[in-house]
Amino acid sequence: MEYDERLAQFRQTRLNPFDRGEDEDGPRGGQTPPQKEARPELFSGTRNSSLDRTMDLGLAEDHFSRPNGSLAESDIENLKIAIEECKKLILELPEHSERQKDTVVKLIHLRLKLQELKDPEEDEPNLRIVLEHRFSKEKSKSVKQTCDKCSTIIWGLIQTWYTCTGCYYRCHSKCMNLITKACVRSKVSHQSEYELSICPEIGLDRQDYRCAECRTPISLRGVPGEARQCDYVGQYYCSTCHWNDTAIIPARVIHNWEFEPRKVCRSSLRYLALMMSRPVLKLKEINPLLFNFVEELVEIRKLRQDILLMKPYFITCKEAMEARLLLQLQDRQHFVENDDMYSLQDLIDISSGRLSCSLTEIHTTFAKHIKLDCERCQAKGFVCELCKEGDILFPFDSHTSVCHECSAVFHRFVNSASKRRTRRRTGCNRACVCASVQRLLLRQLHDLSAMCPDD
Repeated sequence: MEYDERLAQFRQTRLNPFDRGEDEDGPRGGQTPPQKEARPELFSGTRNSSLDRTMDLGLAEDHFSRPNGSLAESDIENLKIAIEECKKLILELPEHSERQKDTVVKLIHLRLKLQELKDPEEDEPNLRIVLEHRFSKEKSKSVKQTCDKCSTIIWGLIQTWYTCTGCYYRCHSKCMNLITKACVRSKVSHQSEYELSICPEIGLDRQDYRCAECRTPISLRGVPGEARQCDYVGQYYCSTCHWNDTAIIPARVIHNWEFEPRKVCRSSLRYLALMMSRPVLKLKEINPLLFNFVEELVEIRKLRQDILLMKPYFITCKEAMEARLLLQLQDRQHFVENDDMYSLQDLIDISSGRLSCSLTEIHTTFAKHIKLDCERCQAKGFVCELCKEGDILFPFDSHTSVCHECSAVFHRFVNSASKRRTRRRTGCNRACVCASVQRLLLRQLHDLSAMCPDD
């Protein structure tokens, strides 16, 4: 009988504290539970304190063991009840007390367990493709990520989540089937161009008072949902698709030289981030007057033109190829291809002054190799086609001009007193050099004809 009494008393202390039926209506079956005084040696003061605390928190049941088989809804309901009891107990306990801190920790554990039961971790594939998104399974346990679909925190410790390798779209595994927006990377690949109108608003009525992306009802008054405008595309979005992120708007930069970040939706934020370093802006066609008001643009254009003139020296020089000088511009490959295409990142760096400093340094390194370090490149210099005097000239020198028709190199101004007539004619250097070449050819033809006897 001793064993039965001890077992009955142990079960009585382990009863679920949320099952109030026995406390109010009395024990089932008319049996009287054994009194604690019968076996006082079974329960020490320390153990009674821990049991009371456990019962107060509603953790008498093992909520942290993974259920076998299918999940019963009663387990979730019990966890919800335990969470509510924890909240009440936290409010009742003295502030900043050790017991209150322990209760808060238990509350966090209960909530994590509830989230795990709602979204059980299953064997998910490492790669999934949804609407051109290439989702890769993440192994990070960080809790600082936020799901782009449901706008809730991703609990990396207990939840499976994925990241798109193209546009870095993050979401829970349970939210992947709810995604309605295609991958922005595909749009960048097929349509690499900016919206060049400043905030082209069309109005909520044209959107049928719905979010432009998920079609959720929205309004400017916030009922049923708050309408947030994207400054890049001008459309309105709900709070789930527009998180008040900010980005620099290309249209404002090109037309107003304005770099103040504006609020954009999530899809526009990803698109602008992927397009940031793509050279798709031809300023000469979009806004040629910008060069008249921004001196830094004129300086950068001159440096880029000089680099294009240096490029033939490097691709024909063995030492330059071994030193890989052109790789100093590998982050801005378009600088060695043309001088009129710019990326948004180029314009941002021009405004801050970073691009001017770095490009000037690279220009100096290139010129030093051609004019001082490499004898082969020095041998490819030019003599002025007009005065035939002075030092060896190079096309990228600041005091030279290059004929775009015959590629002749000459001094920009000839200061020799014996060439005053020639200097007066150098208002159009291109025409002068080409005319002199034509006169030389005509003179040679005349000499050849004089040497040949008449038939």
